[in-house]
Amino acid sequence: MLALALLLAGGATAGCGGRATTHHKPGTSHEQASGNAGTLLTTDDGAGHRLREVPAEGAPEVQLTARPDSEDGWNLQLAVKNFRFTPDSTGGAALRGAGHAHLELDGRKLARVYGPWFHLPAAQVPEGAHTLTVRLYADDHTAWAVSGKPVEATLPLTATPGEAGHAHPASPSPFPSPGEGTAEADRTVTITVRDGKVAPAPGRVELTRGERVALRVTSDRADTLHVHGFDKELTLPAGQEATLVFTADRTGLFEVETHESDLVLTQLLVR
Repeated sequence: MLALALLLAGGATAGCGGRATTHHKPGTSHEQASGNAGTLLTTDDGAGHRLREVPAEGAPEVQLTARPDSEDGWNLQLAVKNFRFTPDSTGGAALRGAGHAHLELDGRKLARVYGPWFHLPAAQVPEGAHTLTVRLYADDHTAWAVSGKPVEATLPLTATPGEAGHAHPASPSPFPSPGEGTAEADRTVTITVRDGKVAPAPGRVELTRGERVALRVTSDRADTLHVHGFDKELTLPAGQEATLVFTADRTGLFEVETHESDLVLTQLLVR
């Protein structure tokens, strides 16, 4: 009886391969939820994300290039080595060589990047000389680092009046009146932002590729909504509902966030 009790106790406290079990979000593996590569440092990236040190040999690397787009802005390419983009496990644990990137303009965060290509609209780059920075992060949002420095790449970028002239309108998508356009949507997501809090709490909205989704957002302060992966933006006027309707025509996990307050509103999981 004593042996049986010990066996049952051991099974209750150990999971995959004898390691302690970890509750993690559906669709991620035990390794994705419990991995802890590298060494967590006390220093951060300047925005509150702590650095995660790994040896130089085999460490993630990134290079950044920009090509003018024929219609608007620039197409950015992130050439990575010893690294893979893992949008499906964002928010999980730190696995070496996996994660996402942040894109910054003159030290101001523009977006998270979940793949090797990203379109940067001219409307997001004021006229003049600037510095673009891409930095690699683990799924737990710590920044990969070597010798105490973040793994990143920088690139000078100059926006001229001619480039701004062929861009799309400088302001994001106009905000329609409440309810406008939602009749053509297959799914409507209603979100409220007040005092820096999102309601309902950020979660995941599952969609089938090709579905049209309407995002109805009311913010108590003026802001800009951005849908990563689809390059969709929407002006959020203070205290008024704004609606963005678009087709989810690509698969993956995409975050919807605000630019000024840097809040994650929801995630769109398109299968």
